[in-house]
Amino acid sequence: MRHKVRVGFSAGSEGTAAVTSEARSSKLSRVCCIGRCRMAPSGHEGLWTVKPGCPSSIMGKKSRVKTQKSGSGAMAVVSPKEMMSLIAELLQKCSSAAASAGKEWEEYLQIRGLVERIRKKQKGMSIVFEGSREEHFPDLMSWAKENGASCECFTVANFGKEGYGLRATRDIKAEELFLWIPRKMLMTVESAQNSILGPLYSQDRILQAMGNVTLALHLLCERANPASFWLPYIRSLPQEYDIPLYYQQEDVQLLLGTQAVQDVLSQYKNTARQYAYFYKLVQTHPTASKLPLKDCFTFDDYRWAVSSVMTRQNQIPTEDGSRVTLALIPLWDMCNHTNGLITTGYNLEDDRCECVALQDCKENEQIYIFYGTRSNAEFVIHNGFFFQDNAHDRVKIKLGVSKSERLYAMKAEVLARAGIPASYVFALHCNEPPISAQLLAFLRVFCMTEDELKYYLLGERAINKIFTLGNSEFPVSWENEIKLWTFLETRAALLLKTYKTTSEEDRSMLEKPDLSLHSRMAIQLRLAEKQILEKALACGRAKRLYFQKNLEEGASLPCYEESDIALLENTEADAKLPVILRKVEEGQEIQVVYGTNAEANGERDQDDNVSTDVNSALASMGGSSQREEANPSASRTEDEPKENTV
Repeated sequence: MRHKVRVGFSAGSEGTAAVTSEARSSKLSRVCCIGRCRMAPSGHEGLWTVKPGCPSSIMGKKSRVKTQKSGSGAMAVVSPKEMMSLIAELLQKCSSAAASAGKEWEEYLQIRGLVERIRKKQKGMSIVFEGSREEHFPDLMSWAKENGASCECFTVANFGKEGYGLRATRDIKAEELFLWIPRKMLMTVESAQNSILGPLYSQDRILQAMGNVTLALHLLCERANPASFWLPYIRSLPQEYDIPLYYQQEDVQLLLGTQAVQDVLSQYKNTARQYAYFYKLVQTHPTASKLPLKDCFTFDDYRWAVSSVMTRQNQIPTEDGSRVTLALIPLWDMCNHTNGLITTGYNLEDDRCECVALQDCKENEQIYIFYGTRSNAEFVIHNGFFFQDNAHDRVKIKLGVSKSERLYAMKAEVLARAGIPASYVFALHCNEPPISAQLLAFLRVFCMTEDELKYYLLGERAINKIFTLGNSEFPVSWENEIKLWTFLETRAALLLKTYKTTSEEDRSMLEKPDLSLHSRMAIQLRLAEKQILEKALACGRAKRLYFQKNLEEGASLPCYEESDIALLENTEADAKLPVILRKVEEGQEIQVVYGTNAEANGERDQDDNVSTDVNSALASMGGSSQREEANPSASRTEDEPKENTV
């Protein structure tokens, strides 16, 4: 029996890595869990975050290291004082308070303008490789084989629109171990600490806190070292990427009005801030004087390194298996994505990353892996591709019980007992049903009358009844179902109105043959959001009509059977129970011991525009929902970074 650590995602916990251990047989037939990690170190997100993802199928790298020449054939000349002034201006702009609602695009243009001024002055100063990327794949394979990796049953090949990937050189059976990469080949935070970057790492708290940034600088230092052990791997990496950091301004503008645009703008701002900080650090910190970055550290260099890490990094166990660290995994990161299960893990006994085949693969077919349950927004922003058949696509929807609402305390208590915040960012899914059990439970509580709330707080078997809230088979009442599905229908319809184009117009634009790749991805993402909202709208309408019919016909509510309870998706509900409400029956003022950070960060988005209309729609139905609203300033999910300062 060999000991294996599984590192990856658990369903429904975006950005959260689950680490487990298991003894497994040498057959290696079990599903393993190194997915494409999306995590930033806990507690250090925000403007410093470099989100990881998956390989983007992009253009070739260049070969021999040289200093790039400017268009005139001469090196760009810029005084250190002038450059430091621009860097200081960029750092100040990126470190200022978040832009107010509606001003994010203006801020982006200002930051982009500063970056373009810096890039213009740095023209011809970047270190690149000559030759095509493809020329270096044989060296990559030889290097991998020499250092103990498995290379017998595949080769690197070009798969057209999907870019480079792994092609089977023989038939491979599903769950067959076909690839392993030993630790010594991996670029990790630990190898960075033992490199020329180590002294600076030991003194800079940003590097210590953010392994992804450490990996980016480690990559740049090794790229500049002609004797680097990892040079065959570094030469095989793309020269450019298709993530929004490389988009033209007009391509980014196509995403205005979408839910994804805020993350795109934040990604650019974060990267610019990181670059300005480390440029200044490299030029002024005594320990950094020995780094090969001091005389040549351009924005394009940092963008490339950040993109390489963002699209490739993963979590692996440390050598003793006591914790996890971040790593770049050569050769394995050439695999492209398809639907399925995570089939990669880390073998602690043999100290290597191992991957089993996701499915049967015939000779000359492409070998795929599964990157995880990511939305297309995540794929586009952090991986650089749009996956047409994404079974896990979704859009975010911010909802919250207004603190000014008369029944807020009671609703917050019922939600707390179910382990659901009173304000949260939920998701609408591309498949049926469009809402999760958790969102169904929230909407039911959101639309409850005072009597219904009392029943779930003080009624017979009230505690057990809480866990039927996410079960579609046990409605609170026909009226409650009508309200919640009307709310969903109205919200989806109003969100669709915030887009500047219709779905039909997007489809027409996608038919244009001269559309650039980046513009195409932006429009595909925009259209995918609308299609999910359209499905939610249609589902809401159908459900509303169904429950209206039940009400009109006087149909009986399904009987509650304790044995049929379907628990909510949140399995930590029991651990989150607050104190039980007291004095509800006496009608006295209630204080609820339940904390949320709603309205804490003052963030607003397109949901602001629909709150009043949704409120009016609910008010027209009567009951206690006249003062209910969707809180537009609900707290961000763990996928959306909080801002930290240096």
